[in-house]
Amino acid sequence: MWTRTVLATARTVLKAQVVGARRHCISPRLPCLSPSAPLRLRLFSTSVRRLETEGPPTPQPPSPKRYFFASMRYTGYFIASVGLGLFTVTAVVFIHDAFTYTSKHIDRVPVSPLALHPEVGGPKNLPIAQVLMDDDQDEENRTLSTKPKLVIVGGGWGAVAVLQTLHPGDYHVTVVSPDTFTNFTPLLPSAAVGTVQVRSLVESLRKVVARVRGHFIEGSAVDLEMGARLLEIETEVLGQKRRVYIPQVYQLSDGTYDKLVIAVGSVSATHGVPGLENCFQLKTIKDAQDIRRRIMENFEAASTPTTSPEERRRLLSFVVCGGGPTGVETAAEIFDLCQEDILDYYPKIVRELVSIHIIQSRDHILNTYSENISRYAEAKFNRDEINVVTNARVKEVTKDHVIYEYKDIATDQVVRRHIPSNFVLWSTGIAMNPFTQRVSDLLPNQVHKKAIEVDAHLRVKGAPLGTVYAIGDASTIETSVNDYLLDLVDEADQNKDGKIDFGEWQTMVSAIKKKVPMSSAHLAEVRVLFEAYDCDHDDTITLNELNDLLTDVARRITALPATAQVASQQGKYLGRKLSKLAKQHKVLAANEIYDDDDATYDKPFSYFHLGSLAYIGNAAVFDFYGTSLMGGLAAMYAWRSIYWSEQVSMRTRALLMFDWISRGIWGRDLSKL
Repeated sequence: MWTRTVLATARTVLKAQVVGARRHCISPRLPCLSPSAPLRLRLFSTSVRRLETEGPPTPQPPSPKRYFFASMRYTGYFIASVGLGLFTVTAVVFIHDAFTYTSKHIDRVPVSPLALHPEVGGPKNLPIAQVLMDDDQDEENRTLSTKPKLVIVGGGWGAVAVLQTLHPGDYHVTVVSPDTFTNFTPLLPSAAVGTVQVRSLVESLRKVVARVRGHFIEGSAVDLEMGARLLEIETEVLGQKRRVYIPQVYQLSDGTYDKLVIAVGSVSATHGVPGLENCFQLKTIKDAQDIRRRIMENFEAASTPTTSPEERRRLLSFVVCGGGPTGVETAAEIFDLCQEDILDYYPKIVRELVSIHIIQSRDHILNTYSENISRYAEAKFNRDEINVVTNARVKEVTKDHVIYEYKDIATDQVVRRHIPSNFVLWSTGIAMNPFTQRVSDLLPNQVHKKAIEVDAHLRVKGAPLGTVYAIGDASTIETSVNDYLLDLVDEADQNKDGKIDFGEWQTMVSAIKKKVPMSSAHLAEVRVLFEAYDCDHDDTITLNELNDLLTDVARRITALPATAQVASQQGKYLGRKLSKLAKQHKVLAANEIYDDDDATYDKPFSYFHLGSLAYIGNAAVFDFYGTSLMGGLAAMYAWRSIYWSEQVSMRTRALLMFDWISRGIWGRDLSKL
């Protein structure tokens, strides 16, 4: 069928060619065909006859040479396009860089005399910074100086999250922090061994504050005068420490609602263990730099021929006190350093003598994760010959060794052991920052030992309503429902008989969930709870029974963990709420109504757990609502991608990516700086 169709088509084409040729030759207006036309017609006729007798030709496979030249052509196209793209990007970068070299001249910048010579006053007769030096420098700053004051103490996760979500122009913002930068704390263990550079983990607070045209003061908050509304900070100028007040005047006459946000974080808990001055901590950039310096000093000293074998073993013994994420990741990073760089550039006997120890007081390391993850991490460390000691407590740390105790199950005796070491990391929980402790002492009913207690709207309990907030590690959300017992009964007890029936109990449950949102999960079975405490089965519960019920509910509530994830979510919530309050206050002030009850305009804070993750040495573990994910390199790259996406700026993302690539190509920086 196909052959007949082709032959018929060929005859038609040949006939048309011949007829057309004759017409072209006869027509005086058109040039005749070229001399070669008859030859082409004869060749075409021969091809048609051959097709009639022999049939269609057998298709031949393409030549390998043809494939080669085609692949070379497309490869050339690809290389050319990549080269052109790189050239374009490089040209754009250089052109942009050229335009950044500009000369800016500043003449006669207006500065308020009060900024240069502040008045002295307050309970301690200190300078009061009523006006800052850049308040009058331009029209926008002059406008912002009339806005409500917002002072943020701290520069960590919570403070940065507030600044990133706050609407510009709503507040006159001042940030007080002892460091001029914010740092990405989850990657400090990587910085401690040179996997990434510390510069890749920091971003200038002045750049973050610039988004809201705020002001930055390098200093530490030391005291708060509640009555005079003065925040006392300590600064250091040319080696001399000086103190100054930042005013927090709460004025109702003009509708101004000044606010203070405490986001100073926490410090490491000591647990009364002597000798912690011989330990390192890992909470700041300086801590990471000190740890890196000590680690490299130990390896260099261990490589010296004059070092004795006993001293060499002590130098190469690394002890981590605490089996939480920070301790586990630090131990894993030290192990990676030994496997990937020490083995290549130091005498191999140095690597052979390295010992890494983790001392954990609980049954498992990573005890806040699922049991599967804890066991997976322990099995991984066992294969890597990292010594994990559980159910043990550190009793003392000296310059030469760590003393710990554990209970021997076989003999039921408390056994004391010691590990010679020249490097000890202390990572065993948190305690109050000195400023947080001072604020807690000033306020009534602040009995929490590790943080300031706040309500569901993150307002510090005991402070004037809506004036002082605390977020992050510096705070803990209240879990006691009994504090609101009388108010709840007054609202729910409609017949005022001193008893709560089931209908009134349902009303009370709704009110409890608003005041203490973390109790919602424990109040799901409303009828079951009511019947469990209705001892006489008369479908009512007395006030004593109600008190026992609420006490039991509060006991079951677990406080939010002191993690960067919690601090970031609280900061974003507070930033959005403060912006919402600023807009609402403008409307209320126009009607001469001044109300600062946050509960009226916004919902309470609700924490959404996004999961927990930890690095355990060329592998990572994830815990998402009970779903455990554990793996090797694929999990490690997932861990990296999550931390990369959480960076403060594109600058730190670019630097961090380059650090990881640099480590893979050239290894870690082993210099001792």
